[in-house]
Amino acid sequence: MPRADFYLIDKPRFREDPLLLVCELAKRAFGAQQPTLILTRDFEQAEAIDEYLWAFDEDTYIPHQLAGDEEDANTAVLIVPPGVETPDRPLVINLRDTCAPGQFDRVLEVVAADPAEREGSRSRWTQYKQAGFEVTKHDM
Repeated sequence: MPRADFYLIDKPRFREDPLLLVCELAKRAFGAQQPTLILTRDFEQAEAIDEYLWAFDEDTYIPHQLAGDEEDANTAVLIVPPGVETPDRPLVINLRDTCAPGQFDRVLEVVAADPAEREGSRSRWTQYKQAGFEVTKHDM
C-alpha cells in the first residue's frame, strides 16, 4: 500500500526556514538509497533548494540537480519545477498545492505553519486516502 506522510511544520527552526525540513528529508532519503523527486511550487523555489542542498550539511554531500537533462537518471535527488517531466521515482517530496502526480511508493508532504497551507493539506490528505494511501501525520 502506498504511503503519504504529512510533515506539519511547528518547531521554530523549521517555521523560520521550511526548506531546512525539505533538506533533512532529502538527506534521510539519500541515506536510505531512495531515488527521490522534490516537486517544487515554482522555479525560484527549485533554485533555492538546489543552493540549500549544497550548503546545509557540511558533512554530507547529497547528489542533486534541477531536473531536465541527460544526468537525471544518475542523480539521487531531482528537484522538479512545474512543467518539467521526469520518470516516476519511489519517493516524492511534494511542496505543491496539489497531490503528487505519477506512480510512487511514498510521498512526503511538507506543510508550512500558515493556516492557508494547512487548509490545502487537508484536501490533499482526503484525496490520498480516497486513492488508497496509508496516511500519517508528523508534527515537526
